[in-house]
Amino acid sequence: MRIRIVDAFTDRPFTGNPAGVLLLDAFPDDNRLQNVALEVNHAETAFAHPLPEGGEADWALRWFTPVAEVDMCGHATLATAHVLHTTGAHEGPVRFATRSGVLVATPAEDGSITLDFPTAPLTGVEIPAGVADALGAEPLACVDTGPHVGDLLVELADEKTVHALRPDHKALGAHSRRGIIATARAENPDLGYDFVSRCFFPNIGIDEDPVTGSAHTALAPYWAERLGRTALTGLQASPRAGRVGTELCGERTLLSGRAVTVIEGELLV
Repeated sequence: MRIRIVDAFTDRPFTGNPAGVLLLDAFPDDNRLQNVALEVNHAETAFAHPLPEGGEADWALRWFTPVAEVDMCGHATLATAHVLHTTGAHEGPVRFATRSGVLVATPAEDGSITLDFPTAPLTGVEIPAGVADALGAEPLACVDTGPHVGDLLVELADEKTVHALRPDHKALGAHSRRGIIATARAENPDLGYDFVSRCFFPNIGIDEDPVTGSAHTALAPYWAERLGRTALTGLQASPRAGRVGTELCGERTLLSGRAVTVIEGELLV
């Protein structure tokens, strides 16, 4: 069984967000999938298998962190689409059947891939007591990102504050189902991005996710309203860093980026 490690939302190895990708004939039992994801020990491992022709989707797709299956994952979807296209397993747009409905990944001639994801429904909430202490910074605003994303999105004063965060991960876990998205407006848009973010997901075993596609389904509408533009670029300012192109299309959000395969091997068990 072939297993690949793919860096997503980047065009350079050892940056962006690494994901394990396994193309299967069918899904084995959930314990086996979870054990493989634990062994890979990246933020997400994606498992996919082809579906019969003529249906609403081409491949079934599931995502596992080292400790749990998740409802939505952008970077591992991008990584899976990259593997399908670079290996010749699938040509053209690919439709994935997932826990978040059918998600489409469309390759472009320049090597980038665009994901069509549901836009997160945003609801403003009061700043919860304890969030500022857990983050180590005072939020300007807080937004609930709905059931599929499951995060609390907090806007901070400026880009420098986002870069400087050293949160208490255990304390953050009390404030949302998955974790916290911290964001701020870019200080210098001439650098090629409009907003910055960092994502902390202690409740699913990921203290800091390097680059989070699903979070950008919430960041896109949040910043589109404030910046007055539907097409934006986000920089996720983790130590590995990566950029996500976003385009808000009403109830859908387009996420675009590149990926590179860095490891390919054989799963022996």
